[in-house]
Amino acid sequence: MVKLFFLLATLIAISEGRSVTNRVPWCIPRGGATSNYGSQLEGVKGSVLEKAGEAIEELRRSIVDEGLIVEGFGAKADTICNQALEDFAQAAPDAGDDVNVASTYDKKLEELEAAVDAQLQILYFRSLSLLREKALTRFQMASKTSGTSEYEAMLSADSQFSQEAEDATRTGSDWDYAAERTYLQSVMNSIAESGKKATDVQMKSAQQQQTAMQFLQSQQQMIQQLQMQLYGQNTPWNVGFAYRIPDTNFNLQGSYQQGKTNVQLSCVPDEYAPMLGPSGFTNGVGPGNLGLSLNLSI
Repeated sequence: MVKLFFLLATLIAISEGRSVTNRVPWCIPRGGATSNYGSQLEGVKGSVLEKAGEAIEELRRSIVDEGLIVEGFGAKADTICNQALEDFAQAAPDAGDDVNVASTYDKKLEELEAAVDAQLQILYFRSLSLLREKALTRFQMASKTSGTSEYEAMLSADSQFSQEAEDATRTGSDWDYAAERTYLQSVMNSIAESGKKATDVQMKSAQQQQTAMQFLQSQQQMIQQLQMQLYGQNTPWNVGFAYRIPDTNFNLQGSYQQGKTNVQLSCVPDEYAPMLGPSGFTNGVGPGNLGLSLNLSI
């Protein structure tokens, strides 16, 4: 538009026979005023950002370095941002009634708020990550230790995460924790499904073991029935005896179990014979060389 006015003025001057060399058209505004004002605002913005950075650094050490969850992070972020805007408004030179100067002021004010908000939003995302891990831990402990179901534990963890995330969000900002909440719900659903699959596997394993035990019991009953058919009615008596023939290494053993008699003669040296003397402890049948056992099954 300025160029159009300048061209029009030039044509009028030429038509009137006047020279246009080294003359400034009336329609071009004086330069330098807006530029100097913008430089002053840039300096003020830099000093305000440096002051706000000190408070942001303190929050960063707590959240990033120490891994702590800062309670009321949203309110603290609002305080830092509002304080920065207030300091800028107090330190900035007066814009006056010039529209261009006022526009420059508004632009620098928006740049300042965006710069402070960007640094705080990074810490906000880190806080959401810590809150998500806390909610997952709470969900796993509740589903294992308490009597609540996994569904109730999931609802409780999701509700507490939403409250804490809302507390960490700046009022009136575009900060949003919907993505972190969706991811948390997805992870909890996966854990619940894995736990259900593990429970199903344990139940199937227990059923298989029970089936195997029932099969073994049925086989044992069949064996007992066959024994009854072959050897007749089983007696509840189980008798065993052992007798060492005096002055010999012969040991006679016998047993009667489930209707069957078993007699065994073995040659076993008596290791304790030298301790009993040349004639042994006794000459004949006695407690020293006769053993009896009796089992009665009812």
